[in-house]
Amino acid sequence: MDILACPIDKHFPLKLFIFSFETEPSKFKQFLEMYKKRNIVDINNEGIIEISKDDKTPYIKDNVIIEKSTAKKYLKLIIESIDELANIYDKTSNIIAKECFHLIINDIKVKILNFSEALNIEKIDEILPELFLLNKIKTEIEIESGLLFCDKCHRWFPIIDTIPQMLPDEYRDQEKDTNFLETNKNLLDQKFLKQDLKPFNI
Repeated sequence: MDILACPIDKHFPLKLFIFSFETEPSKFKQFLEMYKKRNIVDINNEGIIEISKDDKTPYIKDNVIIEKSTAKKYLKLIIESIDELANIYDKTSNIIAKECFHLIINDIKVKILNFSEALNIEKIDEILPELFLLNKIKTEIEIESGLLFCDKCHRWFPIIDTIPQMLPDEYRDQEKDTNFLETNKNLLDQKFLKQDLKPFNI
């Protein structure tokens, strides 16, 4: 989601409709429980969020923001990364996954925004559980099946066996793609299906 753009018109970000996860529900439960326990020692032992100082200036990086950045820049990029999740539509039956997405987009975003406004790096532990959950969801979750959609050109691209199939129109298999759309149409509302979907529709 952080890097994929439409191969036809380069539009970014794309909308992501998730039909199924390859990641087991137990993993989501594990991430959520660790977030709720707020055990800073255990979170630090994961080694995800790295904080360092250079000439007394604090720098932070993690698995989402991989380039070492000042605390202010890092938190700005983290908020932008959370905003990208607004383009995700979880159509699965995984209730815990839905809870994780809801927490990140709402509660966690507000907490990180508030922390960034009164920035005090010495109190970073206050948001470490939030950063932990965001990192786990954005970097360790695998989508088994889904659909990427460009709302600029109305092209859609299937995700099959974890792999986005982002081929130019002339290389796409009409029968295979329309069968994929037909199979998953119950997970997409009529408003979506009535659009001028390209290159194929049902």
